[in-house]
Amino acid sequence: MATHATPPGSAGFAPQPEHRRRGRESGRVLVLNATYEPINVCTVRRAAVLLLKEKAEIVEHSTYELRSEHSTIPRPVVIRLVTFVKVPRDTHRRKITRRAVFARDGWACQYCGSRSNLTVDHVIPRSKGGSSSWDNIVASCAPCNRRKGDRLPRQAGMHPRRAPRTPRAEIFIHVASTTIHPAWEQYLTIG
Repeated sequence: MATHATPPGSAGFAPQPEHRRRGRESGRVLVLNATYEPINVCTVRRAAVLLLKEKAEIVEHSTYELRSEHSTIPRPVVIRLVTFVKVPRDTHRRKITRRAVFARDGWACQYCGSRSNLTVDHVIPRSKGGSSSWDNIVASCAPCNRRKGDRLPRQAGMHPRRAPRTPRAEIFIHVASTTIHPAWEQYLTIG
């Protein structure tokens, strides 16, 4: 009959608070191009790999540290790529999602300003020849969407507060990360 000894120190083991898994957003890092232009959001793990391969440098970091057996680095919050990466400017071709429309429109109904019960509305209804494009879709609360119905803006007497447009690339940073770290704000100029 074999007995198993408990290794010393393992009884009642509980990870230290800084080693516990935190929420998904605490593990996100803003990636800047060599020109300090925001281009992406990645995980802390991916950022650490870029740092260790010397393909990026830390611009902003938190008080936590990432530790391995032989090294310690500050936990990155914002990193900058060492070499410039050409980013295709095809936001007009990016898939239109509800979250992207809401982020572009400031998470507010474009007819009344409400921030609850949001949906999307085709300014020119598809039945009247309107397209499913960035310049024809706006965030709308459900009551305004029902009130406007299948009518043109002039028929319904409802016009969007801001004309819909193709969003800036930074909008997709907001879509990729539901919370924006305060250190990111100076790099994200949304207009």
